[in-house]
Amino acid sequence: PLGAGRAVRVAATALHGVGAETLRAAFERAGFTDLHLVTAQSTPDPDFPTVSFPNPEEPGATDLLLALASDVDADLAIALDPDADRCALGVRERDGSWRMLRGDETGVLLGSYVLSTVDRTLLPDPLVATTIVSSSMLGEIAKAEGARYAETLTGFKWLVRAGEGLVFAYEEALGLCVNPGFVRDKDGIAAATLAAGLAAQLKAQGRTPLDVLDELAQRHGVHLTDQVSLRVTDLAVRGQLMAKVRQSPPSLLGGAEVALEDLLPDADVVRLSGDGVRVVIRPSGTEPKLKAYLQVVAPVTGSLADARGAAQERLVAVRADVEELLA
Repeated sequence: PLGAGRAVRVAATALHGVGAETLRAAFERAGFTDLHLVTAQSTPDPDFPTVSFPNPEEPGATDLLLALASDVDADLAIALDPDADRCALGVRERDGSWRMLRGDETGVLLGSYVLSTVDRTLLPDPLVATTIVSSSMLGEIAKAEGARYAETLTGFKWLVRAGEGLVFAYEEALGLCVNPGFVRDKDGIAAATLAAGLAAQLKAQGRTPLDVLDELAQRHGVHLTDQVSLRVTDLAVRGQLMAKVRQSPPSLLGGAEVALEDLLPDADVVRLSGDGVRVVIRPSGTEPKLKAYLQVVAPVTGSLADARGAAQERLVAVRADVEELLA
């Protein structure tokens, strides 16, 4: 669902991984010819010499990308992780500076775009999916669009099994499945190509990805997310902290009353939720960490700026309470 427009300038990086040539080939085939790659990061190099850690989510990992985007006056910045199965997007703020979108922002941006392109005569009830730790905004978008919505455990082995008619799935850690009919897994190249198509369409309309995110917030409420990670040296500590949360859950988080739900005890996931607040806590499956995924939702009753400010204040308060809970 790329639309007709191709006039878009994109800056991109492969972060010393394998994605540069495949991205260039995919863009050329799709008709996107104005692609600028971070030269110093385009050749595979297992030493990753220009970054401390080759993960687009890490602070500093996309500094060269955003500098290039500014230098070439790009419309969109794209960072692939080294194996090119994840995709992060960078956008120009209204003051001219650049920033990377959070995974949830990218997910709802592309998810809403995919839903807008589905031919309902061929697929009257499309399905979109995300995970229990990702933003709930995709569910609100699906409801408004008359689509189905599913939440799964983390990981694409679960997301791609969400149900028949799946047209889009994402997880907050930058994994995106944008065309399940062709690639039933996260795919950074396909996501990058779709993002370029959206950016081209918006540019032709005199709009930006930030305009779309503002419109989604106005329509569905401000959804802010954050994460608290506690690294442990003794894995037994993770079990002790999970037991503590289950046995003595807090009644308030960020000033909101919350209740505990023990989601699939075999998966060792608990959720604390209340009015406009949700915290999901689970052990990491890949690192010696305990992770808490925070979400605050605020309706927009006045200005969007005021709603975002109020949501940010509550998110800071929720984070402080969660850090104390896991101390």
